[in-house]
Amino acid sequence: MKNLLELDSVEARYGPVQALHGISLTVGDGEVVAVLGANGAGKTTTLRAISGTVSRSGAIELDGKPLRAGPEAAARAGIAHVPEGRGTFVDLTVNENLRLGAYTRRDRGVKADIERVADYFPWLAERGDQRAGTLSGGEQQMLALARALMSRPRLLLLDEPSLGLAPMVVREFFRVVRELNEKEGLTVLVVEQDARIALSISQRAYVLEVGRVALAGTSEELRGDESVRRSYLGY
Repeated sequence: MKNLLELDSVEARYGPVQALHGISLTVGDGEVVAVLGANGAGKTTTLRAISGTVSRSGAIELDGKPLRAGPEAAARAGIAHVPEGRGTFVDLTVNENLRLGAYTRRDRGVKADIERVADYFPWLAERGDQRAGTLSGGEQQMLALARALMSRPRLLLLDEPSLGLAPMVVREFFRVVRELNEKEGLTVLVVEQDARIALSISQRAYVLEVGRVALAGTSEELRGDESVRRSYLGY
């Protein structure tokens, strides 16, 4: 499997505070990879470094080409980032949110793609004119994912998608992510505190500790190693 994404010795900082200390990782084309670790480990910052929303150094390549810094460059390269807290435009309707997700596109397939994402989230078709802020937390998270899909991304970045959601909603969310990966070959890099569910849908995982990669391996290996689970994954 060829790598779609490669990070080599990536560092990132918020003002004087260094948050990443030489992160190196890869994501294969068509792969789901999880990034795990405690609060403050650098998981969210890793995604922000990729999507260009934090000051960074080191090398990041997408499909073998250097990824220019900045969110606009990342979006145009085919990276969609669903941030922690969903990032839904609450004053806009469901359909307006979806159309915003396609802002980088120049083709005429946007209407067809609204119908395509509604295959994954059937309720979207009935709620197109509803203001996004009136949706439940779980529906807003699903809308944030649907909006990201509207850009037809090569790489989907998910930051703590389970945060604040009921277990049943979390299971449904990750079921859709798995289906997108299996049916459409979507490449996904997911940051998640719930290590159990992240390891169940990913092929490989990295465990971060204070801005460094502490462990890496297949999800099956990490799931099966009791000392790893106790020391790093909290279950």
